[in-house]
Amino acid sequence: MTDEEWAEVRPLLPTPGWMRGRGGRPEGYCHRAVLDAIRYLVDNGVKWRAMPADFPPWDRVYAFFRRWRDHALVKEFHDRLRGQVRMRLGRDAEPTAGVIDSQSVKADAVVGADSRGFDGGKQINGRKRHVLVDTLGLLLGVMVTSADVGDRAAAQVLLHQVADAHHRLALVWADGGYTGSLVEYCLVTFALVLAIVKRSDDMRGFVVLPKRWIVERLFAHLMRSRRLARDFERRTTSAEAMIYWSMTLLMTRRLARSRRGRA
Repeated sequence: MTDEEWAEVRPLLPTPGWMRGRGGRPEGYCHRAVLDAIRYLVDNGVKWRAMPADFPPWDRVYAFFRRWRDHALVKEFHDRLRGQVRMRLGRDAEPTAGVIDSQSVKADAVVGADSRGFDGGKQINGRKRHVLVDTLGLLLGVMVTSADVGDRAAAQVLLHQVADAHHRLALVWADGGYTGSLVEYCLVTFALVLAIVKRSDDMRGFVVLPKRWIVERLFAHLMRSRRLARDFERRTTSAEAMIYWSMTLLMTRRLARSRRGRA
């Protein structure tokens, strides 16, 4: 991280228990060094054991990653950053509209059969990332499943999670894969309008479809993080955490640019 990024990040970090008088062993490494190590791993796609010597030992970095994953601290940190980015752009911290979609990616050999599947439409053996973003393209929720899980079935779970966390969400755009009973289910269960943006049959070649390009841009960003070009994680929770970490890279850079602009 640059100094500008660290200035934006530091106030948003969750406070460790030992600093709040709750006991526990004080951490032996600076949070900035550990965050830099995780960001390096996500951005460059190295193995944990191949962590450069400039960073803290790999096992200490992984212990930090695992603790933040298991206690949902990475999601908390990510959500605080998202709120800062939205307010810096003149938006309310809580979104009212979003876009949902999924992305199938090939899985590495370490991914077990219990969380691996075959997506017949994309001809991909691996996992599927179901994401919901706001109208700025910032992540609201993610769920990683085997690739053979249908979009509508996963959307019910993902929308339930996001609707519980974002009570102002009232409109979600989706593609034709989310038609059917899901539209009525969202209206009745969440008081949420699911608007289907379909591609016209007379369209030829590449056409930018309204609203759907926002979530496609998110997928493009994720694929630029080499750790996410394939799914290398043994657990789906780790795969979800990697996506959150990748989005923190994007948001800290945006906040740093706006900070330099104000200066």
